[in-house]
Order: sequence, then structure tokens, then C-alpha cells
Amino acid sequence: MTGTVITTLAERPELAGRLWDMTDSWPEFAGHDPLAWLLYPRMVAELPEYVLVATDGDAVVARGFSVPFAQHAPGRDGVLPARGWDQVLLWTFSDLRRGVRPDTVSAVEISVATGRQGEGLSGLMLAALRENARARGFAEVVAPVRPSAKHAEPDTPIHAYAYRTREDGLPCDPWLRVHVRAGGVIDSVAPLSMTITGSLAEWREWTGLPFDAPGPVLVPGALTPVHCEPEQGHAVYVEPNVWVRHPPA
Repeated sequence: MTGTVITTLAERPELAGRLWDMTDSWPEFAGHDPLAWLLYPRMVAELPEYVLVATDGDAVVARGFSVPFAQHAPGRDGVLPARGWDQVLLWTFSDLRRGVRPDTVSAVEISVATGRQGEGLSGLMLAALRENARARGFAEVVAPVRPSAKHAEPDTPIHAYAYRTREDGLPCDPWLRVHVRAGGVIDSVAPLSMTITGSLAEWREWTGLPFDAPGPVLVPGALTPVHCEPEQGHAVYVEPNVWVRHPPA
């Protein structure tokens, strides 16, 4: 794409403070995952060679986070975890602390500036992430994919949604379709990929909704309903993702 340059943060450390300059499409509540608060700064500081930044002139137009982890360590045995996004981050920093050699790279996030969506940048970032992993000697990239259109069907079970295809055999979901077109294969569902808890006051602030009745609450941008417990004073969102395996770039 003319004018767009993709580099690692290790190559351009001066961009570390600008990763969140761009406006993205994440819903407000998604920024309150406790592991994100804890580990995003560590990814920037300790794994900058796995953080990708796309710039167009002086503007940051996309970002991509990935992490190396030991998928085939004892007890993991190459099985991608049901806890998806949260678990792979925990494994990554546990491996790093204990000196365990990683054998796989997992995508964590690919986000495109709202004014640049629909231009193919997400596919370019995915290709760059795969190439970056290959250049570092990794044989496989995996991704706990957040299906981009699932929020329109919050009551549809993720197992049914993940494997739904069009007449041409490609996934119905646009973001899953990008992964499959790039050579990815849907591996499994991660039904517990991200868990966000909050007080009723916090959920009201994040969503503008009353959160005053027990049971499921449909929240814009959420892939499944948020479960509200007014008598207990909290609400819980458990987000499902879809594991996709990518061969070497």
C-alpha cells in the first residue's frame, strides 16, 4: 500500500508512546481486561521485536501485537487453550520468566485506525506478523481471532458461528475470512478467551446502559451477552474467540 510502512517497535522505539494515538473500533469495556492493563506495557518494553506498527507519513495507522510462547511445553502438548487470549499471555510471560524456549508465535491484536478501515491494512498487518515470526525462526503462528461480525449475533453460540461458511467455502465472518484466505486453518473455539469483570457502576460508565436487572445484557460491541448480577453488585463478560493456525509465511 503506497505510503504505508510497517516496522517492528524494536526498529522504531520512538513510536512506543504513539501506539494508541489512533482511534480504533474497540468497545470501551474491552480496554478493561486486567491482563491487558498488566501486560501490554510489558509487551512494549520486553518484546518490542514482536510489536508491529504501520505508519503513513507521521500518522500511526495500524498496530499489531504478537508474543512468543512454548506451545509444545509439557502439559500444553500443542493444544491451543480454551482460555485463548488470556492464557497465551500468561504462558508467554511465565515462559519468559522461567527461561522456557518458545516454539510458536501468537497474534494478540491487530487494529486499524477507524479512518483507514476497508483498505486492506488488516491483511497487510497479518502478513507482516507472519513474516516477522518466520524471520525469527518460528514454524507456526496461531491467533485467537475475535470474529469481527459476531457482535451482530450475540446470542449465536460461538461453535456454530465459527464454522459457518459461504457458498465458496470461506468463513462468513469477515475477519476469519481474511485469516483463511491468508492460509490459516480454523483449529478450535476458545470459549473463555477473555474475561472482564466490573462493578455495576463500572459497566454503566463503560456502556451507558442501566445494568439494573439480573440476567444477560446485550452490550454494543460484545460478542456474547454480559451477565448481570445486581444482588451481587457485579457483571461479567466472557468473550469467545476462534483459534486459527497459520503455517510459515
